[in-house]
Amino acid sequence: MFEDMTYEYILADMLCRVTSDVDKREGSVIYDAVAPCAYQLAQAYFNLNNYIDLFYVDTSMDEYLDRKAADYGITRKAASYAVRRVEATGAIDVGTRWGIGETTYKIIEVLGNDIYSAVCEQPGEIGNAYNGVMENIDNINGVTAVLTDIIAAGNNEESDDSLRNRIKQYLTIPYQNGNTAQYLKWATDFEGIGTAKVFPLWAGGNTLKIAITNGQYLPAETSLTEKFQKYMDPGCTGLGNGAAPVGCKVVVTGGTQLNISVSGSIVLAEGYSEAEGAAGAIADYLASITYAKSSVSYMKIGSFLLDCPSIADLSNLTINEGITDIPMAGDEIPVLNSLNLVVAEV
Repeated sequence: MFEDMTYEYILADMLCRVTSDVDKREGSVIYDAVAPCAYQLAQAYFNLNNYIDLFYVDTSMDEYLDRKAADYGITRKAASYAVRRVEATGAIDVGTRWGIGETTYKIIEVLGNDIYSAVCEQPGEIGNAYNGVMENIDNINGVTAVLTDIIAAGNNEESDDSLRNRIKQYLTIPYQNGNTAQYLKWATDFEGIGTAKVFPLWAGGNTLKIAITNGQYLPAETSLTEKFQKYMDPGCTGLGNGAAPVGCKVVVTGGTQLNISVSGSIVLAEGYSEAEGAAGAIADYLASITYAKSSVSYMKIGSFLLDCPSIADLSNLTINEGITDIPMAGDEIPVLNSLNLVVAEV
């Protein structure tokens, strides 16, 4: 909108408005007086051009996108703390702290004989990253603790792109009267859920199933499905004690994992010693199609691998030992199980 309002244009325009009987050459009094003003005005126009973008959902970001979302009653999902299973060789008091890698954990509950749950003190996905023997921060003598399973996955703060997509869905899809779109919105707005799929009439009239993923687009943990079940329809009674309308019995499931194994031969790009970014590219693709597509594309897997800067060429690609698309049925969630890329000799 203000692209033409450059320093040079503003300065020339200001000097043109000075009468011709005044010296306007560079270095003159009037020139030196208006030049700094022209610079500041040009900077203001530049900032104003960027500021206007903050008023639109497509281009807004950070706290300004939060404000746009608030106009429609939508809030950004906050980062959450991972809850993990800890197995010890002896008794541990609730409240004691343990560490591993870049994370620390506090014991919050006794689950069984020398088995505990611990919450990560750092928010986000980092709480899902580590497994193994933990450091004894509180110096408990004679006890070793091992961090094992994820009870509730930690999630990073919702990204701008994810929040923007939810706003657009709200504006373009009619959410009302307990229709399919409204059930999907209830799910995707719920803390900890990445995406969902709705199955109307899955067990006859007045029944509905919602399959959900966690924030990493993996099968949801039991704790998450139980929380969302309680929110939607406690006990699957259809009595209207949750968000679901009276008469609709809702069942929440965590989805079924579909293992995806990828193998092939590659030629590394110059300057690389391994296929950097390959696993992440495939995992991101699988997350993007979860509950959105009906198959894992053989060609797209190859395309994403070739898009990696570390890979110069690709051959003999197979997915689950085949060279065709992998169908996804019902509530299946594609998850990268293994990636075996053999570096070919050039």
